[in-house]
Amino acid sequence: MLHRPLPSPSALPSDCWSPFHARLHQLLQQRSLLPARSRLLLAVSGGQDSLALVHLLRGLKPHWHWSLAIAHCDHGWRTDSAANAEHLRQLANQWHLPFYCQRSPDLPSSEATARTWRYQTLAAIAAEIEAPLLVTGHTASDRAETLLYNLTRGSHLQGLASLRWQRSLSDRLNLVRPLLAFTRAETAQMVQQFQLPVWEDSTNSDRRFARNRLRLEVFPQLRQINAQCDRHLANTADLLADEADWLAELTEQAYSQALSHDGLRRSVLAQQPIALQRRVLHAFLQDHLQRSPTLAQVEELRQLITAPQGSCSSSLPQRQVMKVMGDWLTLQSTDD
Repeated sequence: MLHRPLPSPSALPSDCWSPFHARLHQLLQQRSLLPARSRLLLAVSGGQDSLALVHLLRGLKPHWHWSLAIAHCDHGWRTDSAANAEHLRQLANQWHLPFYCQRSPDLPSSEATARTWRYQTLAAIAAEIEAPLLVTGHTASDRAETLLYNLTRGSHLQGLASLRWQRSLSDRLNLVRPLLAFTRAETAQMVQQFQLPVWEDSTNSDRRFARNRLRLEVFPQLRQINAQCDRHLANTADLLADEADWLAELTEQAYSQALSHDGLRRSVLAQQPIALQRRVLHAFLQDHLQRSPTLAQVEELRQLITAPQGSCSSSLPQRQVMKVMGDWLTLQSTDD
């Protein structure tokens, strides 16, 4: 990998270089997240994290020679959302960066609906300007909150390892999160140090949203136990991501060994550790039923690995059952 030496502070404008820039510069070298001369679409809400992202990348741009553009998605939830968008348009003009803004045609019915619309919109803008990289301002604090939020919901390993450094959105677009090495407290420090014109989002203080309750009520308590809990939980998510990838490879191997047109071979599954048995059965049901099975369904099927001939599961979605047929676990319709 080509090593890019740290530019000296004198090589860049004085207001565009800081220890934060140096940290991000080194991180980008180590992880190869944002290659030089790439076209980057920055998703900017106007909050402290996204403005910190813009400031850091603008400061590093003379060294990496990126082409930067800003995109903003207006969900229309707030009475000041149009003013928020106009604020960002003026900032983009000051920074001499292209600005793209889309307003949702309908009020999203939930956070999940809003997220789906937002990423579809950002992907469309990226395609329009031929940007292969969509960059967001998610921080280590966001990653810590996601881990804890998913843990309370009984998430599997992939869920606990979510908010990765990068992931593919399509064959032409990757999502990149270069600020996962920074906490929200650090982006707040950047806002103060660089006097960034943050637009405060009133919905961030609305405790009706579970994530806000985590951020405003739970994490202050956790920080009294360990002031660095955001970073430690984010690091844990990073470790879990590597282990989840490794387990995914093992699962694919075990799945291919056990699978045939007759179903899953019990003798092959019986040789696997319990964790891989669960993952293979989960993958089988996901592939054949086109929906994610519950843990209870997977556990019931796992008991069939050593069950007597003719045993079968309770009814699965789409009026299906799993039945023991010799050395095979076969998926059958209850209508047969």
